[in-house]
Amino acid sequence: MTPMPIAPNAPLSIVINSKSGKQPTDPFRPALTQLLGEAGRAFSLHEVKDPSRLAAVATEAVAEACERGGVVVVAGGDGSINTVAQATLGSGRPMAVLPRGTFNYFSRTHGISSDLNEAVQVMLGARAHPVQAGLVNGRLFLVNASLGLYPQLLEDREAYKKQFGRSRLVALVAAVSTLLRGHHRLRLRIEGDQAERDLETPTLFVGNNQLQLEQIGIDEATRLEEGRLVGIVLKPLSSTALVKLGLRGAFGQLGAADEVSSFAFRRISVTPRQGFGVRRVKVATDGEVVWMKGPLEFKVAREPLWLLRPDPAPDALKATLP
Repeated sequence: MTPMPIAPNAPLSIVINSKSGKQPTDPFRPALTQLLGEAGRAFSLHEVKDPSRLAAVATEAVAEACERGGVVVVAGGDGSINTVAQATLGSGRPMAVLPRGTFNYFSRTHGISSDLNEAVQVMLGARAHPVQAGLVNGRLFLVNASLGLYPQLLEDREAYKKQFGRSRLVALVAAVSTLLRGHHRLRLRIEGDQAERDLETPTLFVGNNQLQLEQIGIDEATRLEEGRLVGIVLKPLSSTALVKLGLRGAFGQLGAADEVSSFAFRRISVTPRQGFGVRRVKVATDGEVVWMKGPLEFKVAREPLWLLRPDPAPDALKATLP
């Protein structure tokens, strides 16, 4: 698809998740206000201090951008980006990102710096490019979606962060603690691109971020460029074996492990088989955990999210041409 040019005077409707800040006295807002003032760009700020209000505020910002012909902007981590993208998808308005999270997989994948000044320069001068969105039962994900062990890892990580602060070290310690505890196996029926199969696994992970998949060593990472998602399942393992597998992922060798199976797809239906009837299960989308009722449909959204990001380098562009 051809990139979408952005009018140099298009107003910015900015959603700021204050909970994504790392300091008690957060200098982000005054610094952003100064940069946009110096650039002479019209903008409005929609600050979120209560996380339960994020989706509603995002909807308000998108409505404002539609009315004014502007750009929706989100300042936050992957979870905040997910919520604002959910509101923006299908609106016809482009979205920009000012990263503020711990891992920032989405922004890093698309060449958006975590440095505020650099990210603002991209926002003010870039064109909008189409970005693939994944859906699980209609809920958007840009980085990953999962059920089973991985949502538990995320919940435990958030509990550790509240106690010890936000850092990658805290996230690692929380992950090891979770893996060493007992966990339930999922019995799943998967139907879709690769026919039907039943399996037992501690987790089903669906990736939609090439950087994250490459970092853990999944060969199918490049299949995202073909309009697919990548599913990852593990064989039933002991807690100690899961920790060892996690270490392999940290060193980019997860895909080479015999206990790991990965596959690319455009759509699959996943039915939990435990107990009687259809179960409700915890599903994590870009770090946010919600309950969903099965069966779960994972698929690529019909339309892309339009993201302001740097144009690809000439060599990268040549590599995509036939």
